[in-house]
Amino acid sequence: MVLKVYRWAPGARERLAAFEVVPRAGLTVLDALVEIQRRADPTLAFRYACRVGMCGSCAMVVNGRERWACRTLLAGLGDPVTVRPLYHFPLIRDLVVDMAPFVERMRAVDARFVPGASGELAAVGRDSAERRGIDPAIECIGCGMCVSACTMVAHDPAFPGPAALNRLFTLQLDSRDGARATRASAALRAESLLRCHAQANCTAVCPMEIAPTESILALRRRAVRDLLAGR
Repeated sequence: MVLKVYRWAPGARERLAAFEVVPRAGLTVLDALVEIQRRADPTLAFRYACRVGMCGSCAMVVNGRERWACRTLLAGLGDPVTVRPLYHFPLIRDLVVDMAPFVERMRAVDARFVPGASGELAAVGRDSAERRGIDPAIECIGCGMCVSACTMVAHDPAFPGPAALNRLFTLQLDSRDGARATRASAALRAESLLRCHAQANCTAVCPMEIAPTESILALRRRAVRDLLAGR
């Protein structure tokens, strides 16, 4: 089996380098990359940490689709298999991208919890309607795959992207948060909620089974209700 791996370093031209990999049962794309790095080319750069599908650091594009390399079995992918870095992120080297824009997009919509003015503790029960509404959207671990898959991120650099807007959704439904009104105003900017075309590419690739598209649509409905109510 052949792996065609994207290679690039500052000052060098981009290219696809072909490596032979001996297939075996249970071999993942990450396993294959580790073997290539150890046995064929120690200069090959890529990220990984947990190797068990928890951290999301090994996110990359395999055969044209965003995937976690540690969860992706080589069996069934065909031959050759093409591996490249995530789209829409600055490239550092080979398969390693700079994740700083991911954080910057979060900051652009103020996607952080702001304690309410009262300062009092507020319990949100696990069976409450509020918690049930938020639960499907809170497991994002910041792997960046949804941003890579989003065509609007490529089209409009000011668009916050699916991960940031999904996080915004969880905060807007949190009764303990004190910045919901300010955040709601920012979300209505032309480059924010209205920019999403609801293609659901982000939802299709999310390994945590989060649906950022649904979060964005829910925020739109909430914004319409607020406008009609004069809020």
